[in-house]
Amino acid sequence: MSEQCIGVFDSGVGGLSVLKHIRQTLPYEHLCYVADSLHAPYGNQTPEFIIERANNIAQFLIEQHAKAMVVACNTATAAAVAKLRSRYNLPIIGMEPAVKPAAAATKTGVVGVLATVGTLKSAQFAALLESYGQHIQVVTQACNGLVECVERGDLNTANTKALIKRYVAPLLEAKADTIVLGCTHYPFVRALIEAEAGKQVAIIDTGAAVAKQVQHRLQTHDLLRYSKEKGQETFWSNSASSKAPQLMQTLWGKPVNVQTLMV
Repeated sequence: MSEQCIGVFDSGVGGLSVLKHIRQTLPYEHLCYVADSLHAPYGNQTPEFIIERANNIAQFLIEQHAKAMVVACNTATAAAVAKLRSRYNLPIIGMEPAVKPAAAATKTGVVGVLATVGTLKSAQFAALLESYGQHIQVVTQACNGLVECVERGDLNTANTKALIKRYVAPLLEAKADTIVLGCTHYPFVRALIEAEAGKQVAIIDTGAAVAKQVQHRLQTHDLLRYSKEKGQETFWSNSASSKAPQLMQTLWGKPVNVQTLMV
């Protein structure tokens, strides 16, 4: 099984930010990435719909011989990861907003969280606040439309900048000195968020921590690939846009062959 791939999926291209960290941490592993862009963002979907999509994609990745799976989406993790773990007998790693490290890092005692509506409304996020937000103020901001900007490839447009300015402003007004990127799409506009927030505000995303967790789980289950040849990447997308392959190539940073996802 060690030669099999690590399956990673998201409601679109955002999970590529996590895939980059996994590739950095595990250069010899084969990676299979699924972008469910046709149904992005998951934050606007019902939990039942997200569970159905997650099950369908998980089954597809199993058919691609995935030895482990990463739900590279905060909303999908909250809605579906428990169901996936009960159904499939392989390591399944999810995402959650980095409230714990942000709580440890803040000096003003105010942490801002940028996320989708689905993530902010989830029981998982409520549990995070209960566990780590007791002694700090957590200011949340739903970023409607920002995922769609990334899915269109609008990474540096006037509209994207205006949205970020609108969403970051309440966090700065509340004196937040730490901002959590609670969606895997947001690292692709991190530079804009940093420019708006200023150098005095720390920006935290969870991609590197997830990659370390993937490495740990593979080691624990003796699933790390033994070969020292560079791992390969395979990409699928069901985007209706003809620009999808070019966008994924731009975000990944090198040429990719994107196959059509039929599930």
